[in-house]
Amino acid sequence: MEAIKPQDLHKEIGKTQSTSWFDVNQEMINTFADVTDDPQFIHVDPERAKPIFGSTIAHGALMLSLSVGKGYETAIPVEGTKMAMNYGYDKIRFISPVPVDSKCRYNSTLVEVTEKPGNRWLLKFGIELEIEGQEKPGFVAENLAMIFV
Repeated sequence: MEAIKPQDLHKEIGKTQSTSWFDVNQEMINTFADVTDDPQFIHVDPERAKPIFGSTIAHGALMLSLSVGKGYETAIPVEGTKMAMNYGYDKIRFISPVPVDSKCRYNSTLVEVTEKPGNRWLLKFGIELEIEGQEKPGFVAENLAMIFV
């Protein structure tokens, strides 16, 4: 995608872009459990998790965190950008568990653009975690990004 002028960002509202598919494996889940001190058995113990979910599942916070880095794949390039930053979230809902060894991707839709003082633009994106073969998303969220031009 070519860079667009900040004043043309509103033309991108409603357009959805998807990241590439990626695998969620047990090593990734275990590493996240170690880093966050969250070794709950549903994430790290396949035998105990099996009767409940059929396998271990990824932490919701892991999947939300991965959306930040993967979001570079769907970022809208804006002319003159000096910096862009994650500004937070308005809403997050974890809808479906993400079983170990799932293939996932993020679908991002620009839903709102607000011009701010100081050559800043606040963008609100609808983010959905798609899990291959599942009807319901892993999570839905409203992510805010601040662009400085």
